[in-house]
Amino acid sequence: MSGFRGAMDQDRVDYSHEMRVHNSRTVRLLFAALGTLFVGIGLLGAVLPVLPTTPFMLLAAGCYVRASPRFYNGLLNSPAFGPLIREWRQHHSIPWRTKLTAIALMAVTLSTSILFFVKSPYGQIAMALFGVGLAVWLYRIPSRDRPRRT
Repeated sequence: MSGFRGAMDQDRVDYSHEMRVHNSRTVRLLFAALGTLFVGIGLLGAVLPVLPTTPFMLLAAGCYVRASPRFYNGLLNSPAFGPLIREWRQHHSIPWRTKLTAIALMAVTLSTSILFFVKSPYGQIAMALFGVGLAVWLYRIPSRDRPRRT
């Protein structure tokens, strides 16, 4: 088992040079706790269509970058979440497919909520406006891999 672990460690990249670890141990612990909370919420978002995953993983990375090289490197080397976080950190962009999937799931979730759960017309309008605003904001975030129109 230790041979397998050693092979895995060889593929890992050290992102410690990006970090600005806080001087206060208390603040580092607070950032680590918040980062772990955001990872937990992000993992829930991976299975629940109501919660987005990517923003919570970005928040977790933002907390870990100030708290713990081990946690930060672990998150950025994660096969599931590392590429999204690195794309955001390096280029401030979101992959095209991820963006479209997020907008579609958000539209389905908000539409379902508006139609079946929110009874107040004002609440329905507020949710619809919030959803449209959020979708427009998300759509406007750059995507380096967006297909070109021909």
